[in-house]
Amino acid sequence: MDNEKIKTMLLDLQESQLEFSVTMTGKESKRVNGLYKPDTREILLHNKNFKTDNELIYTAIHEYTHHLINEEQIEAAGGREPPHQAKSHTNYFWAKFHGLLEIAEQKGYYKLDLSLSPELDSLTKEIREQYIKPNGVLMLEFGKKLIRAHELCEDANIRYEDYLDRVLCLPRTTAASVTKVSLLPPEDASMGFDNMKILASLKKPDERQKAQDAIQSGKSPDSVIAMMKKKSENADPRAKLEKERARLTKTISELTTRLEYVEESLAQM
Repeated sequence: MDNEKIKTMLLDLQESQLEFSVTMTGKESKRVNGLYKPDTREILLHNKNFKTDNELIYTAIHEYTHHLINEEQIEAAGGREPPHQAKSHTNYFWAKFHGLLEIAEQKGYYKLDLSLSPELDSLTKEIREQYIKPNGVLMLEFGKKLIRAHELCEDANIRYEDYLDRVLCLPRTTAASVTKVSLLPPEDASMGFDNMKILASLKKPDERQKAQDAIQSGKSPDSVIAMMKKKSENADPRAKLEKERARLTKTISELTTRLEYVEESLAQM
């Protein structure tokens, strides 16, 4: 593939009104396979890193995802160049990237074919059946034990939080996640603990069912999280804005307090 063919393929996955360029550097890099420069809209691909076009296309789509998100941010800022976030690989990024990969598979540009390696295909089945599913079952049982431990702590007038912190040495957030997961039906264990946490975080049965269907159809966890988040935001835009206002107000308050402390410290020097 050459630069123009790669660009044409990317535009076929999703149109972009923001001009960009694709350049295969002809180099090998031990640090990165590719790079997107938002200021100049350049996608750089270190093509000496790849053995096949399939690997090259994967990285090209990755960098193109950065470009598309950059375009969205510019549009949201009214055409102005927005400040580029330090963390570029957000949940939204991975969800969009995986969505583009699915389109690329449908159009025949890219493939994830385990049949190319019978050993990998066999190992994948082993991982699912002997590790992912049993881990899900174990977490279900673990959560039920924590619920019982909570009840016994109350009976003995022992603070459950102190029991978690200094007896089990278990982070409270972990304990809370495991406890929520234990309320799911046993058949959900086949999806594994992390996917079960996603389901357990959804209160409405219909939302939980949609997330479960998406996971079982092969959607990535990031894609499922982004899908449910978008659905929630679309359902109540006012709530979204109020939540953002509260977050910004808290941040401003914390920064103001920190600024006062710094100024006082400087005045005493």
